[in-house]
Amino acid sequence: MTPEPHSLTGTDDLTSGPPPSCPAHGTGPGGLRRLYGPEAQDLAALYEKLRAEHGAVAPVLLHNDVPFWMVLGHGENLHMVSNPSVYTRDSRIWTALLDGTAGADHPLMPHIAWQPICSMAEGDEHQRLRAAVMGAMSTINSRDLRRHIGHWTQELVNQFSLRGTADLVSQFAEHLPMAVLCEILGMPEEYDDRLVQSARDLLKGTETAIASNEYVMSVLMRLTVRRRAALAEDFTSHLINHPAGLTDEEVGQHLRLVLLAAYEATANLLANVLRVVFTDPGFRAQLNGGQMTVPQAVEQSLWDEPPFSSVLGYFAKQDTELGGQRIRKGDGLLLGIAPGNVDPQVRPDLKANMKGNRSHLAFGGGPHECPGQEIGRAIADVGVDALLKRLPDVQLAVPEDDLKWTASISSRHLVELPVVFAPVSPQDVMDRPGVSEVPRPRPDWDGSGPSPEAAPVPRPTLDLPEAPAPAPATGPGQRLGAWQRLVRWWRGY
Repeated sequence: MTPEPHSLTGTDDLTSGPPPSCPAHGTGPGGLRRLYGPEAQDLAALYEKLRAEHGAVAPVLLHNDVPFWMVLGHGENLHMVSNPSVYTRDSRIWTALLDGTAGADHPLMPHIAWQPICSMAEGDEHQRLRAAVMGAMSTINSRDLRRHIGHWTQELVNQFSLRGTADLVSQFAEHLPMAVLCEILGMPEEYDDRLVQSARDLLKGTETAIASNEYVMSVLMRLTVRRRAALAEDFTSHLINHPAGLTDEEVGQHLRLVLLAAYEATANLLANVLRVVFTDPGFRAQLNGGQMTVPQAVEQSLWDEPPFSSVLGYFAKQDTELGGQRIRKGDGLLLGIAPGNVDPQVRPDLKANMKGNRSHLAFGGGPHECPGQEIGRAIADVGVDALLKRLPDVQLAVPEDDLKWTASISSRHLVELPVVFAPVSPQDVMDRPGVSEVPRPRPDWDGSGPSPEAAPVPRPTLDLPEAPAPAPATGPGQRLGAWQRLVRWWRGY
């Protein structure tokens, strides 16, 4: 934020707070709290301190004590993301960048630096780029998507099903989203451990992050060149073929955006949902008893443990006011997803079930709302449901307090999720489903007569999220009811 002679908290009196740069209090210049260092080890607690001290919008310090604003209020976050005339994602107007306070070598620059992609563009250019992404998203067949998720869930579970033990972070949550996304983008042959590890490494910002980014981009640019030469029925081909006329570089950069954003968010979401299922007896009892479906459990997790805790960043295009704070033109603001989701103004009782409420901030909002959120929801819904059906007695192998986390300004990661279960035999997995396998309903079939589909082929059983429990398997000669036939048709049996 723009340095000013008066206090950034709205008062000129700093004597009531801790002395400036006091390490014991985790504060820096001006008595502002840092979003990095010792105090930031527990960001949830730090957010509540900031809320108590400053209200819905708080002045904070990023790495190297660069000033920024943390938006904590639910309503204030929604106001910010929904007003592109006042706030932009374009960091080129950021005062700290213009005056050199935050140089090109700032640790968070990879997250903040402007790129020619839809999530940072504005006006006509934003509409052109986002239209191409949304157009490609609209071509994803939901039934194909769920079949891919089911296929890869069974493939991954097969790899550890006989052992009776597994780490559901490294062996499941980190792999399922990447495998499914590779299918969607049209590069299933590229899915392997190296791509998974490169994506994780890139997002962690390690010393090898640049090399990892180069590898990911090389994979995506090869795909772009192949599809430019020969279009197919996949996301990449539809992105290339969109009337917006994206260049190869634009296609590659947007494939990277979709791949990494969807991967990181979904890997975290999967791990978080499974953790709650294993550690909260009431949560699992509601699932088992039918009082809560897996999709509802996913939405609850998006409130309580969103995949991204904050997003860098938004920038003020003019002098304005937000949450009682004076925001100067060029000031930077953090989209506070995690603190906004627990804002007492919208959640006075954090133990209350948010069943059916999708007004959380997990996917942002406004013109830059996450375009791929339904992919993440589907992977979590189907993946968790299929895993629990395959391993019905699975449970946590260690006390909950022994679970370890890593946290950054952007997200909170579960390091491991060790589980135990009764060993089960590997399951036959069908060949990867293709577009041609999507069943087409017969126009003359209304559900009252025999099902037009052929005999079922063995495959993973994936229930629809809201569907009633299926009836016991029928034997030879037994007639299926209309609902059973409809469910069989929907699953592609």
